[in-house]
Amino acid sequence: MNIYLTLIIAAYLAIVAFGYWLDYLNLAHLKKYGSIIPGEFEGQIDQDLLSRTRDYNIEHTRFGFISSVFNNIVFIVFILILLNIYNSWIVSLNLNFILTGLVFFLLMTYAETIISIPFGLYNTFKIENKYGFNTMTFKLWVTDTLKSLIISTLLMALLIAAGLFIVQKSPGLWWFWVWCFFFAFSIFMMYIAPYVIEPLFHKFSPIEDEKLESGIRELMEKVGIKVSRVFKMDASKRTKHTNAYFTGIGKVKRIVLYDTLIEKMDYDEIISVLAHEAGHWKKKHVLKHIAVTEVIALISLYIAYHLLQSDILLGIFHIEQNSFFAKLVIIGFLGSIVSFPFSPLSNHISRRHENEADRYSFEKTGNKESMISALVKLSKDNLSNLHPHPLYSLFHYSHPPVLERIRSIRALGK
Repeated sequence: MNIYLTLIIAAYLAIVAFGYWLDYLNLAHLKKYGSIIPGEFEGQIDQDLLSRTRDYNIEHTRFGFISSVFNNIVFIVFILILLNIYNSWIVSLNLNFILTGLVFFLLMTYAETIISIPFGLYNTFKIENKYGFNTMTFKLWVTDTLKSLIISTLLMALLIAAGLFIVQKSPGLWWFWVWCFFFAFSIFMMYIAPYVIEPLFHKFSPIEDEKLESGIRELMEKVGIKVSRVFKMDASKRTKHTNAYFTGIGKVKRIVLYDTLIEKMDYDEIISVLAHEAGHWKKKHVLKHIAVTEVIALISLYIAYHLLQSDILLGIFHIEQNSFFAKLVIIGFLGSIVSFPFSPLSNHISRRHENEADRYSFEKTGNKESMISALVKLSKDNLSNLHPHPLYSLFHYSHPPVLERIRSIRALGK
């Protein structure tokens, strides 16, 4: 193993080890403080629920550790040994450039899917069942998995074929044209996903509560957001977790409420939740996220273009057959290492956006108690960790920890 490869693998393993250390800190913190009922939850939870919350989070973390260790071992073996063998076999097929890329990446995707199946089954039908969240039948799980595989195959095939066609036609500027195509495609998917893809997995029906629908529309008019429809989603066929979200873009924006959320929250709480989501749109958080993501994508493609001009990566990773596709896999691996230190910054920006959306919700509804009670219910219903370690949340939480968030909301208007 050459010195460069040794340093790269050492950096990867250091990141993995750091992640496990964060998990350990978080578990230790939960075990120490998990039995303490915060003042914000007085009268809302009891010791039995706290114990279930602690056990649920501990079990998820331990299972995540086992699956992560397995996946990391498989990945290291693949990147150090199997990638060369796999790449040589694909090259030996003597297919044209686009077809070679399709076979190369689709087979990798299928292998990853097969490897993840046992872990997905255990998580869904063992852990989620144990804590009363899973409502999905095995038949529905199989159906969803097959649908996802078919859809991902079609979309990946389209993206890969189009991207490689552009590489062939514009060898000196493909990084820019590929970026343009991927950006246009992502916007296109925002338009059609609510009408073509999402209904393949869920049933969407109009809100039956006329008062609630009227209140939602009044709120949207008040904040100046045009929403085409307000729907209830049959989330209860798969889970008891609760959620609500905006979907679509432009004139096809829709509001979707989980039926589990409608069942467990009252009118004012739902309005507060949706006012928060509206805040993300009015503060242009979605637009800012897209802009930052696309700038990073453009820079990444430009760097990848220059790395692909050289065979240095093939030499470092001992790849015998020159391959555009093996280089892409290696670049993706290196990108995951380089991007890791930026995760706290990304989470910080996301948490700031959440606080801004909370503030916006209060400004439009004037009802911070309903915002707080909604957060309390969401935390209870989802068995959320009330005591995450600060360093763990720094690297893993895109939302402020719930206690911090509730305290910030209480301070609004003072």
